[in-house]
Amino acid sequence: MIKLLVADDSALMRKMLQSIFRDEGDFEIQLARNGAEALELVRTFDPHVVTLDVQMPEMDGLACLRQIMIESPRPVVMISALTEEGAEATLEAMDLGAIDFVVKPGATVSLEIDRLGPLLVQKVRAAANAHVHRALRLTARIRHRLRGAAVSRGPDRSPRKSPAKTKAEPASGLVLIGTSTGGPAALDVVLPRLPPDFPWPVMVAQHMPASFTGPFAQRLDRRCDLRVVEVSKPTPLVAGTIYIGRGDADLIVATRSTGMIAMPVPGRRDYLWHPSVERMVTSALEQYEATQLVGVMMTGMGRDGAAAMTRLRKQGGRTIAEAESTAVVWGMPGELVRDGGAELVRPVEDIAATVIEWVAASALR
Repeated sequence: MIKLLVADDSALMRKMLQSIFRDEGDFEIQLARNGAEALELVRTFDPHVVTLDVQMPEMDGLACLRQIMIESPRPVVMISALTEEGAEATLEAMDLGAIDFVVKPGATVSLEIDRLGPLLVQKVRAAANAHVHRALRLTARIRHRLRGAAVSRGPDRSPRKSPAKTKAEPASGLVLIGTSTGGPAALDVVLPRLPPDFPWPVMVAQHMPASFTGPFAQRLDRRCDLRVVEVSKPTPLVAGTIYIGRGDADLIVATRSTGMIAMPVPGRRDYLWHPSVERMVTSALEQYEATQLVGVMMTGMGRDGAAAMTRLRKQGGRTIAEAESTAVVWGMPGELVRDGGAELVRPVEDIAATVIEWVAASALR
C-alpha cells in the first residue's frame, strides 16, 4: 500500500481527491485541512507521498513543505492554481524540494476532476518511487535563504548580464535538453554551470503548463550567465541563449532566410507530453547534421524523446543520460539507456562539464 497524505483547505477537494485514490485500491489515505495539520500527520502517519495545496490557512503549502524537507524529507507533489501567483509559488516549491505539481481545477471542480484524476494518480505513483536527494535540497534551501537576504539588503546594482551574453552570434551546433518530473531542480543544477561564452544555443523541452514556462524562464535567467527566454514566437537561434519551450505547445527548429530559428507550434495528439522532447529532437535532426547536435535526457517519467535521441546517437550525434543515482524519476533517461541511445550516463552535477567539453571538441574538428 502507498501511504498518501492529502492536504487541502477545501472540503470538496479533499473529498474528491480521497475518492480518486481510494478507488485505485492500493492507497492508504489521510487528510489534512492546512499545513499545520499536514505537518503533524507527516510525523505520526509517516506517508510515502504528500500532496500539498499551495494556498491554505494557518500554515500554507510552502511553509509546510519547507518544514517537511528540513525535518523528514519525502516526495511532495504540489497542487497549484493556474495563475501567475500560483506559478511563482509552485516554482518556489520546486526550489524547496517538491518533485512535481499538478494544476488544480478552476471553478467547476466537479467537472474538471475527471481530467485531473488520472494525471494526479500517475504523478503520485511516480513520486512514490522517486528519489529525493539531500544534497540538492540543501543547496536549494541555502540559495532560497541567501536570495531572501539579498532582497533585504536592496537590489543588486551591478550589471545583470555580461556583454558577451547579449551578442547575437550564429552557432555551428545546438544542445537539446529534455526533462519532466524533477526537471526544474535538475535544470537549476546544469544550466547555471554553462559559461557566458558558451558557443552554442541550448533548447529545453520541460513538460509544463503554458502559464508556468514564462516565470520559469525568468527565474532561470536570473541565475544563469547565458540569457534564458521562453519561446513564445519564432526566435533566431543564436549563441549564448537558452530557449525554454512554451508550455502546452511544442518547440521545434525551423529554417528562415536569416538562419535557424526556435519556434512554438501547437501540440499534436500523437505526442503525449508537451513541450515534446521527441518532436524537438526530430525537428533538429531535420535541420542539422547529427554531428552538430548534443542531446541531454534528464529526470522524468515516461519515454518522451528516447526514440529521437537514439536516432541522433546512431547518426553520429552525442548524447548524455542522467544517472539513476541523481534522477528524481529514472524514466526518460532510463529508456534512452535501454534503447542504446546514451553515449554516456552521468550524475546531474557532471552533465554541464561534459557538454562544455564536447562542444569545445566540436569546434576543433
